[in-house]
Amino acid sequence: MFDFIRTTAVVPDIMVGNADFNTDRILEYIDDISENDRSNIVVFPELSITGFTCADLFFQSELYNAVLRNIGRILKHTADREGIYLIGAPIKANGQLYNCALVIENGKIHGIVPKTFLPNYNEFYEKRWFSSASELMLNEISSRELCIDDEYMIPMGTDIIFNVGGKCVFGIEICEDLWTPLPPSTISAMRGAEIIFNLSASNETIAKRSYRRSLVSQQSARNMCAYVYCSAGETESTTDLIFSGNSIIAENGSVIAENEKLIDTNYKITADIDLEKIKADRLKYKSFKDSAAFYKGMMTCRTVNIDMDYDCFGEYLKVNKLPFVPSSKTERLSRCMDIFRMQVAGLKKRASAAGGKLVIGVSGGLDSTLALLVAVETVKAMGKPLENVVGITMPGFGTTGKTYNNSIKLMQALGIEYKEISIADACRQHFKDIGHDENDHSITYENTQARERTKILMNYANKIGGFVVGTGDLSELALGWCTYNADHMSMYGVNASIPKTLVRWMIESVAENEVFAGCRDILSDILDTPISPELLPPDADGNIAQKTEDTVGPYALHDFYLYHMLRYGFSPRKIYYLACRAFENDFDGATILKWLKNFYRRFFTQQFKRSCLPDGVKVGSVCLSPRGDWRMPSDASYGIWIRELDNI
Repeated sequence: MFDFIRTTAVVPDIMVGNADFNTDRILEYIDDISENDRSNIVVFPELSITGFTCADLFFQSELYNAVLRNIGRILKHTADREGIYLIGAPIKANGQLYNCALVIENGKIHGIVPKTFLPNYNEFYEKRWFSSASELMLNEISSRELCIDDEYMIPMGTDIIFNVGGKCVFGIEICEDLWTPLPPSTISAMRGAEIIFNLSASNETIAKRSYRRSLVSQQSARNMCAYVYCSAGETESTTDLIFSGNSIIAENGSVIAENEKLIDTNYKITADIDLEKIKADRLKYKSFKDSAAFYKGMMTCRTVNIDMDYDCFGEYLKVNKLPFVPSSKTERLSRCMDIFRMQVAGLKKRASAAGGKLVIGVSGGLDSTLALLVAVETVKAMGKPLENVVGITMPGFGTTGKTYNNSIKLMQALGIEYKEISIADACRQHFKDIGHDENDHSITYENTQARERTKILMNYANKIGGFVVGTGDLSELALGWCTYNADHMSMYGVNASIPKTLVRWMIESVAENEVFAGCRDILSDILDTPISPELLPPDADGNIAQKTEDTVGPYALHDFYLYHMLRYGFSPRKIYYLACRAFENDFDGATILKWLKNFYRRFFTQQFKRSCLPDGVKVGSVCLSPRGDWRMPSDASYGIWIRELDNI
């Protein structure tokens, strides 16, 4: 329904040379997966029927006869089972022996893909037994040559891609093929393959696992595809080598499943692949298609259609509810500090070009705190005194003691120049000028304050020959949660591509890394402050009464929606489905649906604010700059998006 497909990599125990035993184990896994995992495509290791380490036994007719006999058993066994099975076996064709992958479905071999590159160095000696696919003189083989009762011609070669029911296209390469400068999988991907399967038998040596993992993830990223790698396990011969049974499933460069043990066997790993992510990237990034056009002489291929319908609802899918935030603390700290350095670099360049002091409005909230920290670090990097940052706190009708005190304490602790300019009298005068009742706390009441603050910042920057550093973040821009020509405007927006869910972790990472000595306690208190524009009066106890998330919805949800809408162009229905999976312990379906509708409404109607954004540094894959990543008419209709959600 949502373009998911389930894949499983299986590493069974084997007995080297015992095709009957090995096939028994293969059939046991086929039964298990068919009943429990219900995978759509299952891959076994290289030469899984015989074992990879048979050496000169490959020349024995008895072994080959056993291979043919057991291929027949597998065909018979899969005739009444759903799924596609990729099995490794030696196959004879035109007088030569080839290391092959058999593509089996519904009791039939749909294609045979031979190994192209045969390692013949160090511990490898494959050319002694096998011929390369490049030496193959035919492009199909009769089923009768494989002792199959039903007579049909089986496509054979490396120019084959497999189309599964018009939903998924996959290709195959074998072990060493991946290690070459131009792997066959690259050609298969440019021919249209969205998943690459690698039947492998990779021995283990020190540090090879990390190198192998890097190869798989990089090949997946470079070819904008999923890559399923399945390697022979520890029950291969250990005469001279140890085989680790390392299996990896990667999607668009990210490893989504991998076995845990260094040396492993008798296991399976299963993952649901989101094909829509792959299709979305190939649609967006034109260099992929340009590559296929450039190498068009290599793009001719045969497509084998496998008429198999399948359903996959993504039960194995791992859905991160904070897609902008790394889940690992170590990675999160590293990522946040890298982003912080990027913000500093962007502001440093702008400050070098514009000259003057950096003027910033400091409210005691998250966004202005992060922007202030970036500004301070920037002047340090420029070798200028801290007085080149001017922080201005501008208390108004909604300012609470907590945020006011934190803004003052933070500026003092950082050692910058700071000022306090109340906006109350100026706003009252403006209410009088336009005939607005101060007791009417409508949008005019709120926006008057926001615009007064921006006027102060801009005019003070003019006075001292400086420029205003913007504080607004990506989430606010997406929702239009900013006042037009007020906090919406600045000379440079350092937080423009930082989502709200990441801002908090950015500040925490800066504090934990002790970038600003003596500020940790203040920053911790700021992190505990509710998100609010503080444009409405506090409650009776002097606490923040106006909480942003009560009005627009939880930022965790909105950032989730934003990521999946912009990064992959997912439909509202799919985003709703993924959100229900990710937030099942946090929100019910009705709440998720309510805020998703609000997200689309606000995202469309507030585009006019994004169309005239000031410059700002891009730090991630999702950005709303009208000059770079996002171009959209300001008067587009959101009707079809809401209509789809109305039908849920």
